[in-house]
Amino acid sequence: MIKSEEKIIGCTTEYRKLETLFICRPKYMEITEVINETQRHYINGNIDVDLAMEQHETFARTLEKHGAEVIRLEPEHQLNEQVFTRDIGFCIGSRLFLSEMNTHIRGAEVDVLKQSLQDKGISYHRPFLQSIEGGDVMVDGDKIWVGISKRTTREAAETLQLQLGNDYQVIPLPIDDSILHLDCAFNILSPDWALIYPDAFAPADYQKLKENYHLIEVTAAEQFSMGTNVLSIGGGKVISMPQNKDVNEKMRRTGFQVIEVEFSEIIKSGGSFRCCSLPVYRSNS
Repeated sequence: MIKSEEKIIGCTTEYRKLETLFICRPKYMEITEVINETQRHYINGNIDVDLAMEQHETFARTLEKHGAEVIRLEPEHQLNEQVFTRDIGFCIGSRLFLSEMNTHIRGAEVDVLKQSLQDKGISYHRPFLQSIEGGDVMVDGDKIWVGISKRTTREAAETLQLQLGNDYQVIPLPIDDSILHLDCAFNILSPDWALIYPDAFAPADYQKLKENYHLIEVTAAEQFSMGTNVLSIGGGKVISMPQNKDVNEKMRRTGFQVIEVEFSEIIKSGGSFRCCSLPVYRSNS
């Protein structure tokens, strides 16, 4: 049962208890036009869709087991990146923003989300004239970290600041061209802790992040296998891939409960758990 809009829209952090989110099954997942180094690595073998569907369903059941309401968008044949629902929108406080996608084909994914929101009577905002994608937006109270990347422009970050007003500080974070989105190199786990792939950032920006969080560094090998792209679901629980042993052990030593879920087929297209989830409500617990 869908909650009332007053409750369903509300995300003030990346780590409070995850209550409601959108996902989409990878029914038509395929690497066609290579858009990142991960896809380039796996292009010859491409995607085993049956295995990807099985892994995604395990992810969905894990979310439900831990109390989340999972809303499934309907996959469409021509949208082979549709599994990555994080990119098509983002929630800041009580406002849900629809992204402006960098590529035309992915714009149709936003239309699918928009229709679902309209069907459920959920309001949204779409103010952007320049591209901004949800994988580049990281929310932590009144600080909104925005990756400036191939997919998100500085102009869109400025538009977001104007939309949010003085209650929020939008902080641009330019990332290396080899990194698709901010959440492939940085992820906030709690008020005090964050994951980071240091090579993605200029020294001054790395220092800025270090002044705000204790940083758990991710190696180049585990960045490639999406070691930063975990999903925090509340109560110090983090969903992560079993292959990323080093970062999982570091998180456990820091006090986090790591829930390991196999996602090896889906990461072949360059995204993992955070990429495959669009939270629209997190409680304050």
